[in-house]
Amino acid sequence: MNFEVTPGMRRLGASVLGMEAIVAGLITPVAINSGISTPVALTVGLGLAVLCVVVAGLLKRPFAYVAGSVVQVLAIAAGFVVPTMFFLGALFAALWITAIIVARRVEGVTSR
Repeated sequence: MNFEVTPGMRRLGASVLGMEAIVAGLITPVAINSGISTPVALTVGLGLAVLCVVVAGLLKRPFAYVAGSVVQVLAIAAGFVVPTMFFLGALFAALWITAIIVARRVEGVTSR
């Protein structure tokens, strides 16, 4: 199967990952205030935020979309540290899937 990366996919995917990086960074103080140890909170929150930024920068390559999907799973798993992330992670996963589908449809229509 040929997975072609389009400019719209890069833009929308980077937008989703950029906003997700902000949310992931902001869960760090929430986790610390809820009693999670500081090293664990920093690793989960800031690690996820950095991962979002790195993957957003790699979106020119097809493997980055697999990595972006893994980031979505990790965002949902962050709910074990901050329970609100179960909801927010699922929301960002839905946005990620929607961004890819919508960009492919729109660019498929405009290329005809």
